[in-house]
Amino acid sequence: MAWVTDRIRPARSLGFGAWAWIAASLLVAALVLVPVLALLWQAAQGSEGLWSHLARYVLPHALGQTAILMGGVGVLTAAIGTSAAWLVTAHDFPGRRVLEWALLLPLAVPTYIVAYAYLDLLHPLGPFQTLVRAALGHDSPRAFRLPDIRSMTGAILLLSLVLYPYVYLPTRAMFMTQAANLVEVARTLGTSRRQVFGRVALPLARPAIAVGVSLALMETLNDIGASEFLGVRSLTISVYTTWVTRSDLPGAAQISLAMLLLVVALVSLERWARRRQRYSVSGQRARSFAREPLGRGAGLAALALGFLPVFFGFLLPALYLAVEAWQRFQFAGLSDRLLAEARNSFVLSALATVAVLACGLVVAYAARVFPQRGMQLVHRAASIGYAMPGTILALGILIASAGLDRWIGQAAGALFGVDPGLVLIGSGLALGYAYLARFLAISIGSVEAGLTRIPRSYDQSARTLGQGVTGMLRHVHLPLSRPALAAAGLLVFVDCMKELPATLLLRPLNFETLATHLYGEAARGTYEEAAIAAWAIVLVGILPVILLARVGPGASRG
Repeated sequence: MAWVTDRIRPARSLGFGAWAWIAASLLVAALVLVPVLALLWQAAQGSEGLWSHLARYVLPHALGQTAILMGGVGVLTAAIGTSAAWLVTAHDFPGRRVLEWALLLPLAVPTYIVAYAYLDLLHPLGPFQTLVRAALGHDSPRAFRLPDIRSMTGAILLLSLVLYPYVYLPTRAMFMTQAANLVEVARTLGTSRRQVFGRVALPLARPAIAVGVSLALMETLNDIGASEFLGVRSLTISVYTTWVTRSDLPGAAQISLAMLLLVVALVSLERWARRRQRYSVSGQRARSFAREPLGRGAGLAALALGFLPVFFGFLLPALYLAVEAWQRFQFAGLSDRLLAEARNSFVLSALATVAVLACGLVVAYAARVFPQRGMQLVHRAASIGYAMPGTILALGILIASAGLDRWIGQAAGALFGVDPGLVLIGSGLALGYAYLARFLAISIGSVEAGLTRIPRSYDQSARTLGQGVTGMLRHVHLPLSRPALAAAGLLVFVDCMKELPATLLLRPLNFETLATHLYGEAARGTYEEAAIAAWAIVLVGILPVILLARVGPGASRG
């Protein structure tokens, strides 16, 4: 039982090394909290009457648009994700195994790329409406025109087609771990197999559905590209226009605080919704209930129904982008500008990934060295950035970085008589800081999951052999945690490549990435110019989907 006493050993008995890791984790958490404090400070600097103007003319419309968008996305993602999870878990039909991982593919396409693709695809002069008019015998868009996708309905549909996997993944895992005896008891009490879903499986899966929907709503609130392309003036768009167009930084900070309150309300609502949910697991290994075999006709219908969200959420936009990218490549090849933007994206994302992994390792390892309640608070503080929309985070970092840049300039001028300019913002360090704060939670969670698989008896053995806290990490934990670190690095790298709001608002002057290039071309209406950049982002985005398909629940099952 040596490992039990080691678990509750105070940090002071572990020596200076433990306190160094704890201090480093506190510093990381403080870095994540700085943007929030900067927003509070800047919002307090607003001119008299500014908040009343925002409350009367800006916030009501933006809040209304955001509420409708999030409500529609929440309902639709819950319906698609839950029904798809039950379809592949409870039924057996030809193509089910392929459909299980194919339903994850929309995660590879950022929301702004789906909006970009469908805007071009469904344009009045685009291929789809041209084909429909030709079939109906019309020559002009004035004779026949489909409803414009630039609408609230279009935004809800497109965002839901991309974000439903956030519900599908945890709900399928919950369905797969439900014991067969629960279903058998329900059947014994007179519940038909079709009623099992509504009366047994669905109530038990409510926590997973709530978590998935909350993640989808966080992504909806974070979106800036798709909402702007589709004409929805959400809170995120209001922050961007107030800051960039009107040059009103205090006003943008105040709207950002309203968004932050909305995020807190979402998290609190999700926890309140499952406050009374308590589940116990039998000490014996639970049996997954047998899938219901479907006949040939019903099986093909189930396969076709399951592939609908995959087709519209991934295959159609991805294939269209691939065709457009190939045509553009044949016409103009790869321009030097596009290659430079790809290099910028790769280098920036790689450097940010290294920093995020290092800081995530610091927080996760400090929690292992000192597993007390105080470290849980540090863990939560360091992870808060993932719940904050990129626009809010970028605005807070801009305020903090601008203040530090001014201080550096004044100090350099007084000491050396030179003006170094915008050191943090101009060099891209502020943008890297945004990536660090935004995606640190992914790194912490993945590294922590890897460390929990290492028995604490290994720590005791290492200390018996004379290893300190840092020596244990180098010789024991890092070698055994390499798969978790690699998975975390892949997820963080892809998220950095796809990140638009923070990159758009914090990138240095004349610095473009694939994401900002695509945004600029779509904003100008020159969709064909950004096809290669969009396809490159989609290809990179497929990598974590492959990882999820390989390591997710049921990856190796029949």
